[in-house]
Amino acid sequence: MNMHTPGGLTAAHVAYGREYGRKDAGGQGSEPGTFREIMTALDARDKEIQAFATKADAEIKAHGRILDDTKGALDKVLSESGALAARLLELEQKAARRPGDGAAQKSVGERFTDHDDFKALAHKGRGVARMELKAVTAITSGTTGTGAAGAAIRPDRLPGILVPAERPLTIRDLLSPGRTSSNAIEYVRETGFQNNAAPVAEGVRKPQSDLSLGTATANVRCLAHWFKASRQVLDDVPALQSYIDARATYGLLFVEEQQLLAGDGTGQNLLGLLPQATSFSGALRKSGDTKIDTIRRAILQVRVAEFRASGIVMSPGDWADIELMKDTTGGYIWSNPAINNGQNLWGLPVVDTNSMAADHFMVGAFNIAAQVFDRQQAVVEVSTENEDDFVKNLVTIRAEERLTLAVFRPESFVHGTFTP
Repeated sequence: MNMHTPGGLTAAHVAYGREYGRKDAGGQGSEPGTFREIMTALDARDKEIQAFATKADAEIKAHGRILDDTKGALDKVLSESGALAARLLELEQKAARRPGDGAAQKSVGERFTDHDDFKALAHKGRGVARMELKAVTAITSGTTGTGAAGAAIRPDRLPGILVPAERPLTIRDLLSPGRTSSNAIEYVRETGFQNNAAPVAEGVRKPQSDLSLGTATANVRCLAHWFKASRQVLDDVPALQSYIDARATYGLLFVEEQQLLAGDGTGQNLLGLLPQATSFSGALRKSGDTKIDTIRRAILQVRVAEFRASGIVMSPGDWADIELMKDTTGGYIWSNPAINNGQNLWGLPVVDTNSMAADHFMVGAFNIAAQVFDRQQAVVEVSTENEDDFVKNLVTIRAEERLTLAVFRPESFVHGTFTP
């Protein structure tokens, strides 16, 4: 007999090198005892059978038949494979038994045929047999406990980021725009005028008038803030940086509006419109005046100062009070709920903003009496070189702007309260 066969199998391989039935030291046959061992042995059998098939094919081509030693070895492997399959079936049956009592657990079909209803049906030959199968527990959307399937439920994530309410910014829109390349705006304005002009006769000395001029300076101020974020989160959430940029810019404009209206000029604050406005004259008030009347009298005060008002600023609550005013019959005086009358009063646009305190108002010639000068408009910059951002893989996002407000004619702005 050749020790090396055409299929590459050795005599030892043909003899089934890992003998299924080899004896142990005690002379007892040892065989696979676990599912894993049996499945490993069956896998080895499959490979050996495949090798035998290759070898047998080569022998048929060479000799016209399968040699006897190959056929005998193949029969032995097939026989032992049957024994492994029987052993696997035995383990599966043992696994079906109830733990601890050694009794085999009945299948649903066996339990049904043993049920009294089925036995009565079989005896009578007619009727209905029912058997209830009680579930161990109910499957719920909870995340803990038996039957909890909540961890497999994924919520629907809506795209984008929901933005909170943003205040409409309108004070700047009332003012004339301007640009500057310096850190301050200096301008000359009249501080006094004594007008003695009068009719005079021929040859008589003409009267002298006095005129005083002075300079005023509006310093450029910087409004700024910054955010810190990790580079990873900006890479993983593409919309986040643009969202931060938009919120950073809005934050600047929010503070800008407060500064333009009410900045007190101390420290790095702008000197706003309200601190420079002329107080509303109490002499103009009349008994029984409504808020509508008060606004008209403030417009009169601006006009008496030789200017024409171009806008009105008040709080949203005061504007609502004006719109809701009624006559003695219950009819609305100014507005009509069925018609959009727009934001105007006495022919002037009304800006209702939370930057203005309740019960306060301002009327003025915004278009000619004041001007905003931008040194640097709102800009957002990103850097990784701040502090130790580079080594921590962080990003600093900074937003800032530089501007100033010049009020040329303070007497053209009138500020007061609706309540005397």
